[in-house]
Amino acid sequence: MSPKLQEELLQRMARLPEEEQERVLAFAKGLVPVAGGVSGKDLLKFSGAIGHADLQAMTTAIEEGCERVDRSEW
Repeated sequence: MSPKLQEELLQRMARLPEEEQERVLAFAKGLVPVAGGVSGKDLLKFSGAIGHADLQAMTTAIEEGCERVDRSEW
């Protein structure tokens, strides 16, 4: 990183509230690839590995079980 860019970034960060600084840090961390990760290109070989019937069963389970609130749980 160039010193000029680093200085500007630090100046702008210093003017943010701590909560916003943490958001910026989390964003920056998300931009850096995780060590040992796999690229999407390498995952293409798995495309189509799950059969249609299994995909349909997964879709049905998600639709039936997600985004529902069980008011008695609270």
